[in-house]
Amino acid sequence: MSKTSEIMTRDPVSLSPEDTAQTAAQLMRSMHIGPIPVVDADRKLVGIVTDRDLAIKVVAEGRAPRETRISDVMSSNPFTCGPNDDVETAIRTMEEHQVRRIPVVDDQRRLLGIVAQADVATRSRQGGRMGKALEGISSPSETESR
Repeated sequence: MSKTSEIMTRDPVSLSPEDTAQTAAQLMRSMHIGPIPVVDADRKLVGIVTDRDLAIKVVAEGRAPRETRISDVMSSNPFTCGPNDDVETAIRTMEEHQVRRIPVVDDQRRLLGIVAQADVATRSRQGGRMGKALEGISSPSETESR
């Protein structure tokens, strides 16, 4: 059984809660990424911001991207896994919470890496299982389909 530490992207790009929505959007564009972990000065995970957060909480609400802080639009306390968790645990967490990426943190919640669907599909022995997981992760939740 693969461990998340074996397939995760190490030292992922991150933001500070004080960074702006514009900084986040520019980073997402330049790095071709969606979710970005948000960490404090000690690299402890305090949240995650997604392109959807920016669209819904900044653009749709008419906020100024240069003035809106990440701390005002991020999701606090994101779902995480540990470096020694097996990949199956990460897949289950992704399915349960319909997320495509999950931060990997140590016992002090310091950000170590991030596991994406693609990591599971291409780097783990559970790759075949990922097709089924993608269905659960990608299907709209009850609240989204209303």
